Amino acid sequence: MTFGSSSGPDASTELALVAARAADDKQGTNTIVLEVGQVLTITEMFVITGAANRRLVRAIADGIEERVREECGRSPSRTEGHREQQWVLLDFGDVVVHVFLDETRQFYEIERLYKDAPRVDWQGIVSD
Repeated sequence: MTFGSSSGPDASTELALVAARAADDKQGTNTIVLEVGQVLTITEMFVITGAANRRLVRAIADGIEERVREECGRSPSRTEGHREQQWVLLDFGDVVVHVFLDETRQFYEIERLYKDAPRVDWQGIVSD
């Protein structure tokens, strides 16, 4: 994991941690944070979370967007999937958040595609 200084995570990591915690607060399931920057040149990190139903997919995505705006002062440059509520993608540039309906997540197995990417222990890092 990259750190901007000894006092804590860099801006990308901080945004990913905020997003992961927001997902967890909204009942996201199996939330993981992956460092994909070595594999993908278009982004540094993925946050991946699941939801039991479509309504919860939307609630989690909205909660993440709101929390990131409040705590990091950033909004996604683009979003996809809000209408379908099966796989919502929030693109913050350096961090891409994927909110999956559980069945959709099992079908695409996105974690398997990036199995070699380092995982961030988002629950064990304390932010300021």
